[in-house]
Formats: sequence, C-alpha cells, structure tokens
Amino acid sequence: MGFDLSTQSLTCTVVDARLKVVSEESLSFDGSLPWYQTKGGANKGPDGSMTSPTLMWVEALDLLLSKMKDNNFPFHLVTALSASGQQHGSVYWKNGARDILDHLDSKKTLKEQLNTSFSITQSPIWMDSTTTQYCQEIERLMGGAQEVASLTGSKCFERFTVNQIAKVYRNNTKAYNETERISLVSSFFISLFLSGKYANIDGGDGSGMNIMNLKSKKWVPKIIEYAGTHLEKKLGEVVYSYQTQGFVSKYFQERFNFSSSCLVVTATGDNPSTLAGLKLHEGDIAVSLGTSSTLFGPLMNPVPSADEGNIMVNPVVPNGYMAMICYKNGALAREQIRDRYASSSWELFSEYLKSSKPGNEGRIGFYFSEPEIIPYAKGCYYFNSDDTLVPAWEDPKVHVRAIVESQILSMYLHSSNIGLKATQGILVTGGSSKNPEILQILCDIFGVKVYTGDQPNSASLGAALRAYHSKQCEVLGRFEDYHSLVGSTSFKLSATPNTNNHLIYQQMLKRYKTLEEKVIQYAKTTAKY
Repeated sequence: MGFDLSTQSLTCTVVDARLKVVSEESLSFDGSLPWYQTKGGANKGPDGSMTSPTLMWVEALDLLLSKMKDNNFPFHLVTALSASGQQHGSVYWKNGARDILDHLDSKKTLKEQLNTSFSITQSPIWMDSTTTQYCQEIERLMGGAQEVASLTGSKCFERFTVNQIAKVYRNNTKAYNETERISLVSSFFISLFLSGKYANIDGGDGSGMNIMNLKSKKWVPKIIEYAGTHLEKKLGEVVYSYQTQGFVSKYFQERFNFSSSCLVVTATGDNPSTLAGLKLHEGDIAVSLGTSSTLFGPLMNPVPSADEGNIMVNPVVPNGYMAMICYKNGALAREQIRDRYASSSWELFSEYLKSSKPGNEGRIGFYFSEPEIIPYAKGCYYFNSDDTLVPAWEDPKVHVRAIVESQILSMYLHSSNIGLKATQGILVTGGSSKNPEILQILCDIFGVKVYTGDQPNSASLGAALRAYHSKQCEVLGRFEDYHSLVGSTSFKLSATPNTNNHLIYQQMLKRYKTLEEKVIQYAKTTAKY
C-alpha cells in the first residue's frame, strides 16, 4: 500500500503480490475538505507566504481510510505500507505530541485527537518564496551558492526546508521552542501510522532541504547551528528509504482492521517516489512535457551545480542519486508560438516541423516569456546562423522548429552538465508526448530511443512498490536489488534516432551553449527584442 500526499490531494495505491494495481482511491483537499478554504490545497498569507493546514492532511487520512472501509477494502491483507509526500514542506509537532500518538483512541478520529498537536498549524510548503534573506545568509555562511550545492545537492532555494525552518526560528521563536520534532510532509504522514515514535526522514526527501550532506547522509553542522537551536535533535537521524520504521499502531489495527504484522516503511518525497514508480534504471531519463517541463533520472556520479538543477538521493539504490531539472517555459511557451505562427493549430505546428530541416539552417531561438529557471533569463532572443541577434524571423516554420529544438537542446546540455546522461532510453510523458515530430527531435538530439506512456499516480505507486521491496528484504533477511524484485515497466517505443540528425545537433549544441551565455548577459542588461 502506498500513499501520496501531494499539494492538492491524497491518493492511495495498492498492489498485489504480482505488483498489479488492485485498488486506487483519491480525494482532493479543496473538494473534500472545503472548510479549510484552500485553493489548490494551499493558503496564501498576507506576507505572500504559502502554507497548507496541517490538520487538513490529518483529516484527509481519516476520510480516505473511512471511504475505503465503507467500500469493504480488506486492510487485514496489507503486509506493508509507505508514503510519498510533496517535497520541502515541513510539519512542527508540539511538545507532548508523541505521547498523544502513543495513546490514540480507536473510537475517535485522528483529527479529534491531534488538533492541538502542532506548534505551527499552517505548514510551509514548496510554493513559498518568502525566505530569500535566509538563503542569502546560508550561502554567505558556507562560502557561496556552489559550496552549498556541492554539499547538499542544490544551491539555496526559498522553498527548501532549512530556509523555512530558519524563518520560523527567527519570526516565531515561541512556536519553535514548543516544537519537539520537525518532520517533512512524507515523514509526518508515515508517523501517523506509528505508535509512540516519529518516523525518520529518508535521504531522498532529506536532500530537498539544503541541510543534508549528500554523501554522508548527515546534517551539515554549520547550517544546523545557523537554522535553529537544538535543530539536530528536532530533525532526528536520516535513514535509507528501504528501512522499516516499525509496525502499524494498535489504533489502525482496531479502527481499520490492519494486521499487527503490517510493516511501516520509511517514506520519501514525491519526486524520488516517482522515480521508483517508473522503475527507472541508470541510463534512463524521464521527460515530462507538460505545462512546465521536467527532466529527471538516476545516476551514480552526480556533478552538483549552483546553476543547473537539483541532485537528490535515489530512494531505491543505496549510495545512488537522481538528478532533476525543471523549466517554467514548457508547453505554454510552445502554445504561444503555435498561436502566433501556426494559426493556433497543432496540426499546422506539426506540419511545419515535418517540412523544415533539422538544425533549422543554423538559426537558434530562446523563448522565455516567463522568467526561466535554467538559464536564469527572461525574454525572447533570435540568432541567425552567423550568431547575429535579429528582431524576428519572417518564416513561421523557423520559429516553430526553433522553440522545440531550443528547449530540447537545453535539456541535453544542462542534464549532461550535472552528470545525467541518457544511454538506454528516454521515457516521455505529458501532453506533448503525443506529438511524433517533437518526439523525433528529442530522440535525434539525445541520440537514444524514445518511449512514451503514462504511469497514473506514479508517486503513490512508487510508495507501494517500495513497501513491497522492503517487505521482501525483511522476509529474505537481506537487502535485495530493487529492480530485481519489482522488474521493469513496458512502455511504447515511439522514436528511433537518426544518426545524421544527431550529428547535426551535436555541432549545433556547441553554438547553443555559447549563445545561451550571451542571452544570460542580454537578460541582465534588458537588451532584448
């Protein structure tokens, strides 16, 4: 059994011994819990802070399990459970909360019994960006953004947990001092199933905090000391994702008929859990071509960078890692070009891609209608084959090909820079995965086969698969390779690379890198068309 506590919803996925999905339930916070008055599962404060009501998450578990019970779900057959949680969010357990967890009354709901258990009732979440001051202070303390990235996997980001903790410590010292444990969303959620103990944070989710040493899986002393008093004790020790935390508490045994032998497996973040759900091997890369674009995959030798993406711990490969790069200007930027140059028609957009040449006769464009994350720039820039900056191109086909090639060249360049290389294949999901012309360009640029297919609820599925894996390791009495136990997922082969086109793009990549550096400088001086 696997749960995913995301920003907008709570989902439960159950697999059987053959790893076939046999049950899925989900509820949205806005729709099922309207009295918390959230929008998209979040609340915006007067200072711009973004939070979610902690009790809303507790009540969501009450409601979801009750719904499953009403539908006669056989909880007694569940042998192990785990969870996935939205990354970076934090939960503040009030002094005495652990004792309450240890003495839950199965005749009452969790919400009734935990309504005074949190020193901060609105949990900071990943959407928050009010901690710039603390990011800057930590980077100064550590000697710069690259030093923080080299140690923790990422430069300081406002949404990352330690910056949120530092804000709480300085702005709400009383609540901080009343806190006996600080959990991530994932470890908070799995703690609800335990008796008298808090679940440990795992390395996968811990690497989204700006405070964990990527290699040692230990808290960084200087950052710990800066962020808050006694913080190391409040956070607890980091553990491997496959480790078990104990058995389901008597509360869940009595109220929902869980077995006393049901294992509670360490939870992880939603991004690492999605990696587990897709069963990606080293050499595989997943690309989501949605509203924003995301690229991620497993690797063993990362190169953390302050300028490019995030490095996290792989939840299913001990001492392995995963890399992730996010882009703001994804499908929405492509749609803008479609509307402007292809008469708002995806069919015409595709026809323009078919009828234009790979490499676009040397023309390269950058389309950042929204401030981009990688590279950090805003605006639209168009370069001819001699690298001269021009106001625009008259031929609409040039713009259509330019935006697709530019976006994918960026993915190739920046993923390679942090050590992520596709040697086996690329799995593409999202709306644009249905466009064969876009898939072929991606295939030709990376030079590997491209597969498509959507894995519904991949984060909660990843939690269920990890629970299965840990249970099997427990039965065998030793650690077993995750992929040898859960196998691989079959996806549809959708594109095979053209060798000549790949060579064209390899040459183009050198110019792209140089022009991107120019664009960064242009953006700084607002010299853009």
